[in-house]
Amino acid sequence: MKSLGEFIVEKQAEYPHARGNLSGILAAIRLAAKVINRDINRAGLVHEILGDAGAENVQGEQQKKLDVFAHKTISAAFFARDDVAGFASEEEENFIAFDSEKNRNAKYIVLTDPLDGSSNIDVNVSVGTIFSIYRRVTPVGTPVTLEDFLQPGRAQVAAGYVVYGSSTMLVYTTGNGVNGFTYDPGIGVFALSHENIRIPEDGKIYSVNEGQYLKFPQGVKKYIKYCQEDRPSEGLPLTSRYIGSLVSDFHRNMLKGGIYMYPQGSNYPKGKLRLLYECNPMAFLAEQAGGMATDGERNILDIQPTELHQRSPFFVGSKKMVEKVHDFIRKYPD
Repeated sequence: MKSLGEFIVEKQAEYPHARGNLSGILAAIRLAAKVINRDINRAGLVHEILGDAGAENVQGEQQKKLDVFAHKTISAAFFARDDVAGFASEEEENFIAFDSEKNRNAKYIVLTDPLDGSSNIDVNVSVGTIFSIYRRVTPVGTPVTLEDFLQPGRAQVAAGYVVYGSSTMLVYTTGNGVNGFTYDPGIGVFALSHENIRIPEDGKIYSVNEGQYLKFPQGVKKYIKYCQEDRPSEGLPLTSRYIGSLVSDFHRNMLKGGIYMYPQGSNYPKGKLRLLYECNPMAFLAEQAGGMATDGERNILDIQPTELHQRSPFFVGSKKMVEKVHDFIRKYPD
C-alpha cells in the first residue's frame, strides 16, 4: 500500500524546480482534509456545526457553519507553511496575501472552494473540497497582487479535490495524469487506490439540474432531449444522475463515463459556477484524465479571467459527450 506522502515524495523528482514547495502545499491540503473529514463525520452528532452561519458569502449565498469552518481550516493550514504567498477562497470577497517575510518569498498561490455542495451537509449527502495551485507571476519577495490570481487555467501547476462520501478520497493532478487516494481512518493515511485515472471516451450518464430546464439555452434543451431518446441501437437513452455537489457528480462521471452540465440560464446569465474555484481545477483534472471541459464554446483552460469570482457556464466529462453537446449548441443558437 503506497501512501499519499510516499507518492508525493516519489513524484517530486518530476518537478526539480519546485524544490519540495509543491509537495509541502499538497501535504497541507492533506492535513486540512483530515480535519474537515473529522468534523463532517461528526455533523449529525454535534449540532453546533450544522445549519446556517447567519451570513452570506460574496456570492450572495447563505453560508453554512461548515463552510466557514472549512475556509478557516484550509487558510490556517497554508498560513502555517512558508510555501504559499497568497490564498483566495470562494467564501471571501478578496484574496488573502500572507504578508510575513517567509510567505512573500513563496512561489505559489492557492485558490479553493472549501466546501463544495455544502447545502447538502444537513441531509448527509456527499460534499467536497476543490483546490487549484499556480506559480505567482509577480516578483518573489513582494506581496502578491490580484494579477497572481487572474491566470488562465492552463497555467495551473496542480489541482484536485477531496470528496467526503461513503469513503473520503483525495484526487489530484500535477500535469502528469490523475491519481486518487482513499483515506483509511484507522491509520490516518491516504492510500493510493485509483492510479492513473482515465475518463471513458464516451459515457451513459448525463448530470444536470433538469428543474432549470426551461431556462436553459435552446441547444442544451435539444441535447437533453437527445439524451432521453429511446434508441437502443445508438446507446440511447442515457441515464440521468444529479447529486447537486459538483465534486460528487464529477467524481462519479470521471470513473464511469458521463457529462456534467451547468449552462447559463435566466437566473445566471453568465453561468453559476465559479471559473477560478470550480471550473478551472475540474477542467485541468478532466483534461489530464482524457476528458474535456468547455463553457459551451471555448476550452475552459484557455479563458482569461477578469474577476476573482467570475462565473462561467460549464460542460465537463467524457470527450465525445462534450463534443456532442457542442454540436447541438452550434446547431440551435438562441
